[in-house]
Parts: sequence; C-alpha cells; structure tokens
Amino acid sequence: MMMRQWIAALVASVGLFLPSAQAQSGTQGAQESVMLEIAAELRCLVCQNESIAASRAELAVDLRHQIMEQLGQGRTPDQIRTYMVERYGDFILYRPPFKASTVMLWLGPALLLLIGFLVYAFTLRRRYRAGDDTALTDEQRRQADALLQGSFRDEQS
Repeated sequence: MMMRQWIAALVASVGLFLPSAQAQSGTQGAQESVMLEIAAELRCLVCQNESIAASRAELAVDLRHQIMEQLGQGRTPDQIRTYMVERYGDFILYRPPFKASTVMLWLGPALLLLIGFLVYAFTLRRRYRAGDDTALTDEQRRQADALLQGSFRDEQS
C-alpha cells in the first residue's frame, strides 16, 4: 500500500510541474514564431538571395540565435530590426526604406527597363530609315538571279 501512495504522490508532483513546462514551451514556441517572422524579413548576408530564416549559413544561424536572445530580453520586433539595420545597413532588409541611399534599389529596375525600351526604339527607327539603302541594284539582282537559276539547274540534274 505504501508503494501505491508513493507512486500517486510522484504522479501528482509531476502533474504540478507539467503546466509550467507546457507554458514555458508555449512561450518559447511563440518566441520562435516571432523570430521566424523577423528572420523572414532579413536578408542573409552570406547567401544574399535567401532570408535568414531559410539560410543554413553559420552567420544566419547566429543571427537567428541573436534574435531569440533579444526577444528573450523583451525587445520588440521593430527594435530588433532597427538593431540589425544599425549593425548591417539597409542591405539586410528585403524591403529597404525609400531614401537617398536606396533610390537605385527602388528605381533601378524601372530605369533599366526604360533604357532598354529606348535602345529598342532607336534601333527600330534606324533600321526603318536604313531600309531604303539595302535595296539591290539592277546588276546585283541579275547576279542573284543567275546564281539562283544555276543552283536550280544543278538540283534538277
């Protein structure tokens, strides 16, 4: 009988600690999801085409741990992003703010598209104007006809 009471007391004591363990794991899970949200907005400085959340580079792993530490210290996601920008610059953000140092990031693609369109338009215009100069002279046309007729006769033979 004593053994049953001892086991019951042991189960009861474990049951008392179980809710706090679940709460702690729930808090840690919530912090991890916030960390992943923040890390998804930050560019891996090693890979440059992946987020910190997706990258397996050592620096990305360290930055994820650093984000978790800062969340554990009670910092907000905005404070953590500000810290990362102060430390690594606007390049770490996938969506950098529009300011003088990032104008080319925002306007560069549109500018390149406009330049490409202008080059295409000028090339077409130049070809259209040069179209009259590429016509064959009468002598060139006779030579071409003679060559074509000669190759036609060779095929029939």
